[in-house]
Amino acid sequence: MPEKYQKFIEPYISKLSQNKGLMAISNAFGTLIPVMMVGSIFSLLVNIQWEAYENFITTTGLKDVMRLPAIMSTEIIALIAVFFIGYRFAEVHGENGAIPGLLSLVSFLMITPLGEGLSRGGDMTRMMSFEWLGAKGLFVAIIIGLVTSKMYMFFIDKGLVIKMPEGVPPTISLSFAGLIPGFLITTFFLAISTVLNSTVGSIHHVVFTFIQTPLEHLGGSYPALLLGILVMAGLWLLGIHGTMVTLSLINPVWMSLDFQNLAAYTAGQPLPNIIGTKFMVNYVLIGGAGTTIGLGLWMAFKAKSKKLSKLGKMTLPTNMFNINEPLLYGTPIVMNPILALPFVITPLVSGTLAYFATTLGIVPRLIGVQVPLPTPTILSGFLQGSWKIAALQIVIIFISLAIYFPFFKKLDNQYIKEEQEEIQLNIESVTSLGSKEKPKAS
Repeated sequence: MPEKYQKFIEPYISKLSQNKGLMAISNAFGTLIPVMMVGSIFSLLVNIQWEAYENFITTTGLKDVMRLPAIMSTEIIALIAVFFIGYRFAEVHGENGAIPGLLSLVSFLMITPLGEGLSRGGDMTRMMSFEWLGAKGLFVAIIIGLVTSKMYMFFIDKGLVIKMPEGVPPTISLSFAGLIPGFLITTFFLAISTVLNSTVGSIHHVVFTFIQTPLEHLGGSYPALLLGILVMAGLWLLGIHGTMVTLSLINPVWMSLDFQNLAAYTAGQPLPNIIGTKFMVNYVLIGGAGTTIGLGLWMAFKAKSKKLSKLGKMTLPTNMFNINEPLLYGTPIVMNPILALPFVITPLVSGTLAYFATTLGIVPRLIGVQVPLPTPTILSGFLQGSWKIAALQIVIIFISLAIYFPFFKKLDNQYIKEEQEEIQLNIESVTSLGSKEKPKAS
């Protein structure tokens, strides 16, 4: 029966996972990791809760200086992301991404509202608020990056380019090739900005009010968390990379929620969101999909069957860094009826416990520090702002041990029986072969 469902669903999931738009967004956010990490580290340094340290950085003026890396990374994340989304979208289509990325950035700035204010000299000057350059402008950045890059490739395919003679350096030829598409794209977004500004407001207001805010409310809810966990686990059990598929769909919403928390933390304000990508990583993906850290520990230290013991010792190092593909396919958990139930139940329990522990104030909300998925559990908890988060992660590890134990024992006993039967067959085979080869008496 699982094979039947797999054959039915796999073509659709395959198309989804190979969607070039989703690939571009995922690749773009992957490129942003170094910048996000740097900003996150400085946010932590600014907000260390130690009175002597706080007094020192405040009185010396270091606090304002140390805020700059965070402000110029996480608080303008949409501005940075729009370039790389346009760049990566062209790249996955086999085109050079430099010009589409640059045009995406220009288009984003054109549709972002300008304001006026007094300069230091007292003169009126134009300015751009940070309001739409950070998490609030992230959805617009995604739309602009994809649309601009798509338009650029359309114009190139239609031959609307200035072709330079042979012998001209490639960089110059590329620049002139993008001149006509750039003019047409700029005119298009100028028209949109003019129409919206004179009617309903900027595109940022429209998208944030009617698309981003509803999606964030929906995606940041407890039911959405449960749905994400169930879809992820269900796809894995069918042999499909559930983590990649699920996070590629939900990441634009959840990462926006993370960035809102990080911006609030940097500014010393209350954190607005409970759920986000880092909530999933720090509480649900401990040991990887299915919260398999407990199973990995049982296999490495208590398995009596040779297969599980050897596999557990081999996969535990990667499992400790939340990478468990070798465990999922080697045990296997994929299409395994014995381990299917704990593989679904354990992340549901861990996610539910973490959600209500946060809602009740037992643990604080995650500050949204952008560290890679393989960051070891417990360390990642401390990086998210509190020892209480790390303590809850330890509790979840014990929960994973408890839920997986009876199923691990059943699977271990099954493999022991199979190994004993294999040994017995080998003995019988050797005995039979030996009796046939006995020399005849003279």
